Amino acid sequence: MGQLGCIAILGGGPAGAALGTFLARRGLDVVLFHQGKRPPIIVGESLVPAVVPYIRRLGIEDEVAGYSIWKGGATFVFDRDSRLSFRFDEVRKAKTTYSYNVPRDRFDASVLEAARRAGVRVVDHPARLALEGDADRVRLSDETREAAGLSRPPDFIVDAGGRRRILPRLLGIPAVDGDRRDTALHAHFEGIEVEIEGNVHTDRLEHGWLWRIPLPGRVSMGAVVDSQYIRKFGETPEQQFDNFLKHDPVIRDYARPARRVTPVVRYTNYQSRCTRGVGGNWALAGDSFGFVDPVFSTGMLLALQSADWLAEALSRGTPKALARYEKRVLHNLACWQRVIGWYYDGRLLTLFRVGEYVRYRPIGRMLDFHFRKHIPRIFTGENATHPYSLALIRFMVNHGLAGNDPDALRVA
Repeated sequence: MGQLGCIAILGGGPAGAALGTFLARRGLDVVLFHQGKRPPIIVGESLVPAVVPYIRRLGIEDEVAGYSIWKGGATFVFDRDSRLSFRFDEVRKAKTTYSYNVPRDRFDASVLEAARRAGVRVVDHPARLALEGDADRVRLSDETREAAGLSRPPDFIVDAGGRRRILPRLLGIPAVDGDRRDTALHAHFEGIEVEIEGNVHTDRLEHGWLWRIPLPGRVSMGAVVDSQYIRKFGETPEQQFDNFLKHDPVIRDYARPARRVTPVVRYTNYQSRCTRGVGGNWALAGDSFGFVDPVFSTGMLLALQSADWLAEALSRGTPKALARYEKRVLHNLACWQRVIGWYYDGRLLTLFRVGEYVRYRPIGRMLDFHFRKHIPRIFTGENATHPYSLALIRFMVNHGLAGNDPDALRVA
């Protein structure tokens, strides 16, 4: 590859804009294609603490803090009568002990503006791509280059355009799908209660699960439900979501007085990751490479990590560096997929419940300091791929449930 001249990025969301910022700060010439069109609301409003160092690097934390809700922890609702909360400042050895719940329109605008300040050329125009001969290479159409004012083709093209997956579709790259076939229905509400102010809430329901994310003046709610099951509640996303909220016994009491203030957005194209992430003159970043599941609010972290790691690889400019980037992202996605699977099969919630009981017993008090260093930091994002932390939680979900049947807390 050698020294790269111009790099074209498709997509001005957080992955693309952060990548552009990191590359431009390294002195590379970056053009970013961003149409500015977006759904009324976007999944990814709750940030895990491991995102905070990235927004500091982008120079936008004070700005983000000014329009967001400070997030101090997480609450897991097992059923109508049982729940568990933990605070990030209770996590031993945590590097960051807080985070934010963000209005995504403003957050995305902040990241894009950081890219402009870094010198990225932002072009409000769709990018058209074509295959370049029989090689594993792609090119911008002449019309796209002309719209961007490019006198010659870019040296490298990055698809950071989200789950549209422009490059994977063009190149026929296969994807690995998760076990779930769920639909996510997402909207904003007024009048929704939360147990702990600022916490992200994950409610296990009779069917599926629900997130509650406190935002300024409203609460974001999203139901993740089996696609076949949710169809019984209506034809449109609004019918399905509104009727489902009235039906489920875990949430209908506090959802009854609520007022929906946005349209309902429906997502089905997740729990999927591409089998390849780099090629002759291209790479994937963010959701274009893979999006696992919204349950632990990892989407933004995965997007910004991929931007950071790809910027490092492109600055080195070697095939070996790009191959290392691809391997690293695939490993990251696989680790999260495994942990998320333990949530759905009930083992993770069972472990949380057992842990709350055992920690106050003599053996629990002896080991609690150790568990609080490793297991919670998976969910804050700091230790998501740490070999020992993952081995510890794998051992515990397989052998530490104290005889409790995890099917009792399985997410249907």
